[in-house]
Amino acid sequence: MISFLTSVRAASRKRAQYNRTLAELQTMSNGTLLDFDLATNDLSRLAHDAVYGK
Repeated sequence: MISFLTSVRAASRKRAQYNRTLAELQTMSNGTLLDFDLATNDLSRLAHDAVYGK
C-alpha cells in the first residue's frame, strides 16, 4: 500500500511539473518560437520530454 501511495504521489508531482513547464513554454512569443525553430504544436511534446524523458 505504501509503495502504491508513493508512486501516485510521484506521478502527481511529475504531472504538476509537466503542467508548469507547458505553461511556461506557452508564454513564449511567436518570434521566440521561430528563433528556436519551434511550432506551438511542439510545446506539449517538449514539456513531456523535459519532465518524463524521451
